[in-house]
Formats: sequence, structure tokens, C-alpha cells
Amino acid sequence: MSAAVTPRQARHTDGLLRSIYLPRTADALAFAMSTYGIPLLVLATTRSAALTGAAFALEWIPRLAAFGWAGSVVDRRGAAVVFHLASLGRALALAAGAVLLHLHPSGIVAGATVMVLAATTGVLTEFSYIAAETAGAAAGRRAGARAHRVQAVLLGIDQTAILAGPALAGVLLLAGPAPMLAVITVLSLLAALLALRTPPSPVAPARAPKGQSGAGLLAGWRTIRSLPALGWLVTGLTLSNLATGLLQAAGPVIVVEHFGQSTTAVGLVWSAAAAATLLAVTICRFALDRLGLWPVGAACAILASLACLAAAQAPGYLSYLVLVAVLMAADGGMTVVLRTLRSRLIPPEQFGSTLSATILILLLPFPIAGVLTALTPPAALGHVITTCAALQALGLFCAFARLRTDPALRT
Repeated sequence: MSAAVTPRQARHTDGLLRSIYLPRTADALAFAMSTYGIPLLVLATTRSAALTGAAFALEWIPRLAAFGWAGSVVDRRGAAVVFHLASLGRALALAAGAVLLHLHPSGIVAGATVMVLAATTGVLTEFSYIAAETAGAAAGRRAGARAHRVQAVLLGIDQTAILAGPALAGVLLLAGPAPMLAVITVLSLLAALLALRTPPSPVAPARAPKGQSGAGLLAGWRTIRSLPALGWLVTGLTLSNLATGLLQAAGPVIVVEHFGQSTTAVGLVWSAAAAATLLAVTICRFALDRLGLWPVGAACAILASLACLAAAQAPGYLSYLVLVAVLMAADGGMTVVLRTLRSRLIPPEQFGSTLSATILILLLPFPIAGVLTALTPPAALGHVITTCAALQALGLFCAFARLRTDPALRT
């Protein structure tokens, strides 16, 4: 029987809403609109599978380069300050881009502007994301045994943004790139203002000269190596992300070129996936209360592996949409497990650098997926996805088999 909500718990929930959940919502929606809107714009403009894959890779490479800086800066300056400044910087960059695209809606200037914005907003978004995750982990630690509930809400916010972001970006693109960028600018400004309410996070003393991002990543890597449960889970999810990243990078090509659908149908795939993930996260929130981390994580790993293998052989658009939705829902359940585990295990004063190293490892497959998409003929994409799906299944099996008796996942 669940206990009644006490006045103290009600005040805590209200505080989370204003200081953690609302700024995260604005930031996540801006992230989703820019991440999914730009590749759609590239494909609609060029109709080139190779350029779509290359754009996907170029969109992620600068983000990966930002992680070393982001983690060490958050550890030194605090989550609230970094969150505010990164969101404000992204708003200024997007406002400048919207003006340029309004003045030059097509041609070389427009193409260069979109690609520069992809890199710039990607870097700034990773700073705000690391800061928001650090603040969320601190809130989870304050919640104690209810930490997984906080992480489930945060993941639900992300998935709701992914549900709304691609659809909203697609609608705004009908009016042109400038209106879409203007809306993302407003969301970024809102995130910057709301970030002023975010509580300060623990700040670690600087152990290395400022500007040496590699030192922060090295410290984070050492922390991961000292936490076997976290290391095994990150390893399995990294191989899983290669498969999901390939589906994301190749999605426009598969849906438009192979299934003969419109670019709007591409956004529908990921909106459906986000809706399924949101439902799965809600279910996992209660399943974790009763079953614990390992059973829920292992069940999601099995479901994700089977769905990815089947998606590679999907005979039509509808079956492809359903299988991708199931895959991403299962991936969402594993992400709740990962977030809960790292909020429990990572020392607060090392959280920013360790989170940066963790996410860097997890995201490395995404630019690789973009390169694979660019180099693979559209007719052979199914075979490449099948191979990556087999690697995903093997990696997740090894990870959860190793973690079956680990005490960190038994509670």
C-alpha cells in the first residue's frame, strides 16, 4: 500500500517542478526541434542519401567534442550557471541564423548557415544538457529511495519533447526555416530564464588548469572504471546505440526512398517512437518499485534486441514504424535504469566529468552511424542494420549477464 503524500513531499514536488522540470522541458523541446529538423531540411533540399548521412554525422561530431569541456565546466562553475549561459548562447546563435535565412532563404549562404547552426547549437545544447542532467541527479539524490521516480520524470520530459519536436519542426518548415529557428530561439530564451531557479550543484575544486578538457574526461573515465556496474551497462548501451543510431540516420532514406513515403512520415516514425517510450517510461516507473533495476533492464534489453532485428527486415512502412517504436520504448526503459544507477553511484563532486565521459561513450556510435549511412548504398542498408542489430543483442546479453548478481542493480 502506498503512503499518503505528506506536505513535505508536496513541497518537494512543487520545488522540482519549478527548478528542475520546467527548465528541462524548454531545453529538451529546443533540442528535439533542432536535432530532427535539420536532417529533414537537408533531405528535402538535396534529395541525397549521402548528404543526409553526412549531415547527421557533422551534426553530432561537434557535440561529442564539447563533452570534455562541458563536464569540467559544470563541475567547476555549477549546473545552474552553465545551464543559463548555454541556453542564452544558443538563443543568440539561433536568432542570428533566423535573420540570415530570412535574408537568404536559398543558395550557398542558406546551406552554410544551416550547417554552422547545426554544429553551434549542438555544442551549446550539450553544455545545457550536461548541466540539466547534473541538476537532475542532485535532485534524485535528495529524493533518496524515490530517485528512480525523478529520473523517470526527466526521461518522460525528454520523450515528450521528442514526440512534439519533430512534428512541430515539420509544420514550421512548411513556412520556411526562419520561423522554425525563431520558435527554437524563444524556447532557448525561456530555458535560460527558468534556469535561474535551478539550485546550485556541488562544485569540485579544480584539479587541472582551466581549458584542459581532456583532464575532465580522464577523471570521468577513471570513475567509470572504478564502478563496474556502470561500466558494463555503458558498454552494452553503446553497442545498442550503434543500431538505434543507424536507424535514426538512415530513417529518412528508408522511409522516403525505400517505402516511398513523404518527409512528414519520417517525423511520424520518431513521434510514434517517443509516444511509445513515454508510455514505457511510465510503466517502468512502477515496475522498478516492485521488481528492481536488473529485471526491468534485462526485459527491456531482450525486447530492444528482438525489435531491432525485426525492423531491419520490415516489409512495409507501418511495420517499420511499429518496430522502431517498440525498440525505442525498450531503450527508454534501459535509460531509466542507467540514469538511476549513475545518480546512485557517481560521487556528487565528480558527477559532471563522469557524466560527460559516460555520454561521450554512448554517443560515439551516432556519427559512426551517419558515416555508415553515407557510405552504404540505399539497397544495402537493411543488411548493415541487421549486422548492427546482432552486435546490439550480443552486447546487451553480455552486459546484463555480467550484472545479474551485481548488488548495484539488485535494489
